[in-house]
Amino acid sequence: MSESACTTSLKFFWGPMDCGKSTLALQIGHNHARQGRRGLVLTRLDRSMKPQVTTRIGLVAAAIEVEPSLNLAELVREQPFKVDYLICDEACFYTVAQIEQLADLVDYHEVDVYAFGLATDFTSHLFPAAQRLFELADEVFRLQVEVLCWCGRPGRLNARVFGDTVVREGEQIVIGDTAADDDQVRYQVLCRRHYRSGALAAAAV
Repeated sequence: MSESACTTSLKFFWGPMDCGKSTLALQIGHNHARQGRRGLVLTRLDRSMKPQVTTRIGLVAAAIEVEPSLNLAELVREQPFKVDYLICDEACFYTVAQIEQLADLVDYHEVDVYAFGLATDFTSHLFPAAQRLFELADEVFRLQVEVLCWCGRPGRLNARVFGDTVVREGEQIVIGDTAADDDQVRYQVLCRRHYRSGALAAAAV
């Protein structure tokens, strides 16, 4: 492949929980498949804890679980067909080495890569894989589906919650959802002000 022949790209779509990342991932995959292109759907630690992509509006698709030891370039080369594209959900949980492999697939193997994920963890710091995607992606898109904090301001940060308390310490990756029992870890999207103050709802008058 000549240097001028490469028309594939690495695109990163990001935003807080509830903004429709997984829904968009499945829609893009559907659109490519309809045109006869062949691809793979990948995920890492979906909320269902199964090798699939699930959405909060009920869409589900089978997927390949991206274990930390999985070499994505080798995965593509091992397929019995030419892989035209990858849909990479929960890419923030991939390893940095796997993000490098995605870039290699775009640059040297003519594979379009569509990555979807959070930018920051529950401490408001970038996930290492997300940081690398910001650095390497040809295009970066913040999803425009508006997520609101309980106060009505735009929700920007994902707070980890246990009971009625925002958790500030712990493992970077702990799987939970926006709906969970009080004795389980859950996540709540908050504006910057209420993320920093830890306020999960308006105080009772």
